[in-house]
Amino acid sequence: MTVTLRQASEPDIPLIRELAHRIWWAHYPDIISPAQIEYMLGQGYSEDSLRQQMHDSAQTFWLVVADEQVAGFLAISEKGAGAYFIHKFYLDNTQRGRGVGAAAFQALLAQYPDAQELRLNVNRRNYKSVNFYFKVGFVVDHCMDTPFGEGYIMDDFQMLYRR
Repeated sequence: MTVTLRQASEPDIPLIRELAHRIWWAHYPDIISPAQIEYMLGQGYSEDSLRQQMHDSAQTFWLVVADEQVAGFLAISEKGAGAYFIHKFYLDNTQRGRGVGAAAFQALLAQYPDAQELRLNVNRRNYKSVNFYFKVGFVVDHCMDTPFGEGYIMDDFQMLYRR
């Protein structure tokens, strides 16, 4: 299997939005409520929100391509010299367990050879993803409870990867 990253741009926003909806509805109903899924998708994955994230928030979006098919997406931003934050790391559920995630993470590291530290937030009840991050070398740095709006709280681990 060949896994590569292709930098995404504004014309890819509808694809990213469609992937997000498909992935979230397949993955999150056992973790958060349907109402929270709907709210969070509306806040973070509208075309306007994705456009703002690409431009104003300086997030670089990448499409994960496995065997020439788009299998997911990532978003990352630089936080300082050698320090990066992964805002999004999502794979289609049909791609899980095939090594696509680990290969995508290695491809991401290759895109950022200066990266000495990467951080990300993951829901504490998202056991499959937490275990994946452990597998590729992340550790739990600390727990966070972040109000997200409409009474929702993001109860996350902030995880850390160091080279």
